[in-house]
Amino acid sequence: MTQPKLTKRQYLVLGSMLFGLFFGAGNLIFPIHLGQTAGGNWLPATVGFLLSAVCLPLMAILAISMTESDSMFHLARPVGKGFALFFLVATHASLGLLIATPRTATVAFEMGVQPFIGKNHLQLALLLFSAGYFALTYFFSRQPSKMTDYVGKFLNPVLLLLLGAAFAAAFIIKGDGPQLLAATHATAAGSQLTNGFLQGYNTMDALAGLGFGVTIVAALGFFGVTSPWRRSQDVAKVGALAMGLEAIIYALLIALGVLSLRFTATTATGGPAFTAIMTHYTGLIGTGLLAAMTVLACLTSAIGLVTSLSQDLGHRFPHIGFKRFLPLTCFGAFLISNIGLNQIIAWSTPVLMLLYPLAIALIILGLLHPFIGKNGLIYKTTVGLTVIPAVLDALNALPQPAANWAWIQAVTGWATRFIPWYQYAMDFVPFMLLGLLGGVLLAKATGTLQRPAALVREIRE
Repeated sequence: MTQPKLTKRQYLVLGSMLFGLFFGAGNLIFPIHLGQTAGGNWLPATVGFLLSAVCLPLMAILAISMTESDSMFHLARPVGKGFALFFLVATHASLGLLIATPRTATVAFEMGVQPFIGKNHLQLALLLFSAGYFALTYFFSRQPSKMTDYVGKFLNPVLLLLLGAAFAAAFIIKGDGPQLLAATHATAAGSQLTNGFLQGYNTMDALAGLGFGVTIVAALGFFGVTSPWRRSQDVAKVGALAMGLEAIIYALLIALGVLSLRFTATTATGGPAFTAIMTHYTGLIGTGLLAAMTVLACLTSAIGLVTSLSQDLGHRFPHIGFKRFLPLTCFGAFLISNIGLNQIIAWSTPVLMLLYPLAIALIILGLLHPFIGKNGLIYKTTVGLTVIPAVLDALNALPQPAANWAWIQAVTGWATRFIPWYQYAMDFVPFMLLGLLGGVLLAKATGTLQRPAALVREIRE
């Protein structure tokens, strides 16, 4: 069947929608924090950050498209039904309920509202703000088919204008670019590449990509694109537009973090540093600009997160359905957001260290779909071995007081001595590659490795 060709305008609208879904709370504050911690070694840190915060999310969307999965459950299903259900619930619980969505509200409040509120009224102000914030999130998320209009055509263009104004104030009006170059070290520390890669986990975009992949594929379906290979090509083009723009913004935010070391101290999350940056470069106008920019960025991301969670769980549990999951998700995120940003971030790190290696393994397997299909043996060996370092990394990332428990220290001490790359939190790489190679060899030896003929034929055509 002949597939319709998307117009340039449709590509731009879809790219704008995808950018708006991805760019939220962590996308604003964590690049700033990375720039502050990397200092003169910001170039390798930026490369590492872009690999995990830009390349991995794009690969996640492509994996969903190429495997024709209608949810991350179906992407993980070849590993086993139990694992697929665990991964679906754990990832969506992190994205749509426990971490990412509540974080969008607390970051929006901390950066956009808190500067105007007295310290004695912060808790009440957060309660009222988060209630209104999630009411808006629910309103915009009720009709997923309208996501393109709400996010791509309205909210996101306004956000881009605000971001552009912020960068113009720093790099053009103030002209601090030469000072950034002067601060760059000629010989960069190699550890900053790994540090940047791991900091990219905090955006949670690779996990979100597994959910947003369903949303962007559905949007392509509205335009009549249903062929798996054609859809993958269009996803790549749309993703290149969205993630290319995101990469530029990340680099500029990291640069602002480096420059901020001249007039403010390193902060724990990057939020207060961003406020100090805007105050330094734009004064009171910048404070208002930051408020609007943050609320818009966080709101667009929250819309995508709760919609994706409610769609996936609604498909998996049809007796409850999307219309019931959506208000429950918004209300749960509202409650959790009121515990505060610092606590959310502290407990998010071990969760991300557990889920990210598993997500990366599934993304790689999905991209190899034209060659391995959904071979259960390959999926099981790859993910099975990846689970081991993922659990170890999660234990190592536990916050206080859990980090001081004797058995936790004993496990992390043993892993430091005997597990390759454990000290860099990259120990999942050799495990994953060993599992993938071993699975392919076993599948060939048992004669179970078969390429999906329909997709291969479509690619050749």
